[in-house]
Amino acid sequence: MAVSLPIDAFLAGKGVLIDVRTPAEFRQGHIPGARNLPLFSDAERAEVGTLYRRQGRQAAVLRGLALVGPRMHALAAELAAWGERAEGAPLRLHCWRGGLRSASVAWLAGQLDLPVVLLEGGYKSYRRWVLELFERPWPLRLLGGRTGSGKTELLLALRELGAAVVDLEGLAHHRGSSFGGLGLPEQPSGEHYENKLAAALAPLAGAAQIWLEAESAMVGRCRIPAGLWRQMKNAPVLAVERPLVERVNHLVTIYGAQDPLALAEATRRIARRLGPQRTALALEAIERRDWATACRQMLDYYDRCYDHEMESHACTVVELGGLGAAAAALELISRGLVALHRPAG
Repeated sequence: MAVSLPIDAFLAGKGVLIDVRTPAEFRQGHIPGARNLPLFSDAERAEVGTLYRRQGRQAAVLRGLALVGPRMHALAAELAAWGERAEGAPLRLHCWRGGLRSASVAWLAGQLDLPVVLLEGGYKSYRRWVLELFERPWPLRLLGGRTGSGKTELLLALRELGAAVVDLEGLAHHRGSSFGGLGLPEQPSGEHYENKLAAALAPLAGAAQIWLEAESAMVGRCRIPAGLWRQMKNAPVLAVERPLVERVNHLVTIYGAQDPLALAEATRRIARRLGPQRTALALEAIERRDWATACRQMLDYYDRCYDHEMESHACTVVELGGLGAAAAALELISRGLVALHRPAG
């Protein structure tokens, strides 16, 4: 019989993590790193659930067996392949509540002599763990700076050197402005964004400082979890300053390779905030591929937004001039503004 583990022990395991919920459930959100081995399709789960409510457990189980039976060989073969790759570590299985679906797949794995552990309470218990994680106190520090200051690149350079960093924008697949999604993969669901943030934050427990980019509550369509956002609003900010020409050059490097039609559409989305004159000048510059002029038309608006957001924060300002990300990271560390994180063990 498979053993059920509480969430912390389950996540600490090394075996392959297998989510047996439907494809739609998995797309909505899953434990990062999990593989999807659905026992039922989306339509099949709806059918079995309806039977359970109307006719009871026995009717639902019988229908479930009829649906899964023809796929039993394929399910077993996939479990066997993952078991081989796990090199003796137990397969880690879960469904929504730690019920019949995961127990059924665990039984099948047992027929193949594959060791298995189950998640106590299923994905539902994992989601509870995720949300509770954001309510814990964290030693947050925010890296601020006006648009084009290279904050994301600087954070990643700091992480390479050993600082504790959570990349809010990278996990959201968005750079945090009307233009932020251009050239990036589709954003995760709000639920899965929370899961990804939790997976990035949890290993940093014990760090003296945890660095994030100063953001608004929304990163594209992804909302920063309420518990984390409350702490961010009270966190100290290290604001980097760079000359306007450096900022424009940085933005041209990022956005100059994007589709001009997409850039024009993103500009129109903020036309009311830019004003008619700046919008027209920006669109004309985009049409003639004058990326620097287009950027300058928009920086005034984004600078005003940033300055307003920073009014309530205690800021330490540091001028980085034209230093690249790696050199700037070393400068911040050498000046004692950023502490490195040395995980236990």
